[in-house]
Amino acid sequence: MTYAGNLASIEDLPGKFPGRYVFVKADIADASAIEKILLDNKIDAICHLAAESHVDRSIEAPDDFIQTNIVGTFRLLELARRHKDRIGRFHHVSTDEVFGSLGPEGQFREDTPYHPNSPYSASKAASDHLVRAYHHTYGLPVTLSNCSNNYGPYQFPEKLIPLMIVNALEGKSLPIYGDGKNVRDWLYVRDHCRALWTILKKGRPGETYNIGGGSERDNLQVVDSLCAILDRIVPRKDGGHAQFKAFVTDRPGHDRRYAIDFMKLECELEWGPEESFETGLEKTVKWYLDHSEWVRQVQSGEYRDWMRRQYQ
Repeated sequence: MTYAGNLASIEDLPGKFPGRYVFVKADIADASAIEKILLDNKIDAICHLAAESHVDRSIEAPDDFIQTNIVGTFRLLELARRHKDRIGRFHHVSTDEVFGSLGPEGQFREDTPYHPNSPYSASKAASDHLVRAYHHTYGLPVTLSNCSNNYGPYQFPEKLIPLMIVNALEGKSLPIYGDGKNVRDWLYVRDHCRALWTILKKGRPGETYNIGGGSERDNLQVVDSLCAILDRIVPRKDGGHAQFKAFVTDRPGHDRRYAIDFMKLECELEWGPEESFETGLEKTVKWYLDHSEWVRQVQSGEYRDWMRRQYQ
């Protein structure tokens, strides 16, 4: 329910899953509120995805990242410890950014040393350490996952892929940090969800699993791929979309390359990505084209006004 929280993204869930979905507005750092949720709904597993997650915002205003990502995780762990007799699994979702930056070769493994380079990644690294500590100290049945860059439907338009799509459709420039050669591994959001469900069901307590899409691309390649899809689906009359690429000043502490080795998850739990970068990107572009009203409400801020009226 921070700036990127948008209930319009989940408004169809009650109808799709009657009796299986409950929404409660609460702060994960509010122990009494979260405890009530756990008890009232007879919760027996926690999948912890709540986090402030945008690196640029963490550079400008790190306070919320410390409060949500570290303090919030601590509160959840304490509640899970207090109710260990009923909580059979605590799964903590983290990021590959905790490992820092790679050179031109190699991949992050589960045993790669941590080297966070932004307030965001530092706050996630701290929460990871807390989760592991609660397993080793208190025997809490935890699992962790470190994933690569997600993309797909409903992503807030400040992130690279939706920002490029929305800007292209509005005839705006396509801003690319630095020289555009920063490399990320791209993971389609539904593949990530499948991985989390697999770990919750079959993961070994105390273990960490890397989740990747097997789709390394630098930012320039990502933007060029998007422009090619847009040129085919919604061509511009004044030329190709790629002509609007604009290189802007790089952000501070911008890690050069991330790459994920997810062999452990693949071999032990028999998970693998179903979407290639090409098929996932095509689906993503089409989703944003088909959901222009959702995008408009996010850009105008209307979604926040609606949430205030509904959940004051």
